[in-house]
Amino acid sequence: MATIVAEKPTVEHFPRVEVLAALTSELINLAQAEAETRGIALPSDTAGIRKAAVPIDSLSVVDILCLVEPVVAVELRESIVRTGGYASIEDALEHLVPRIERAWVRKKEQEK
Repeated sequence: MATIVAEKPTVEHFPRVEVLAALTSELINLAQAEAETRGIALPSDTAGIRKAAVPIDSLSVVDILCLVEPVVAVELRESIVRTGGYASIEDALEHLVPRIERAWVRKKEQEK
């Protein structure tokens, strides 16, 4: 008699680490450019740069969404970005990552 083994469903998780890495890298570049333009001294460590009060323009953030799209395999709308921009990298990440995750979840639900 043969034993039937049911396949376990593949559980796909939101790629949070990859999204954070892609966003953080580009947001640091934006913050460094903005700090240089405005004469703002940034901390030397990444954690300090993430928390530093450096304004980040919303249009610049919209531009970096295209770098995150291949990571999540979802076309991200401009409306994910807060109008008026962000006060720091941490501010941007706290706002963007949950919204990107919701867009990813919606896409996965539509694929079912």
